[in-house]
Amino acid sequence: MKISFSEGDIIANQREIVIRLSNKSRTTLQAEVDAITLIGGVNVINAVGSGAKWSVKLDDEEQLQQLAEEIGIAIEYY
Repeated sequence: MKISFSEGDIIANQREIVIRLSNKSRTTLQAEVDAITLIGGVNVINAVGSGAKWSVKLDDEEQLQQLAEEIGIAIEYY
């Protein structure tokens, strides 16, 4: 599944996600689903694992919900 947001695209399946940012350097972030936390309310994808940490803020809750359904993990609210 591909989800577009204001900063780039998310390509996701049940094993991993890849985020391609449309900045000048064409940054790509990748993580296995086991390393991902979806944070509702602030619409953030957070990845922590193997010594790497990154996070990306999405435009809205709908994008986060689409991603949660595709990768099969729940959105957490703090």
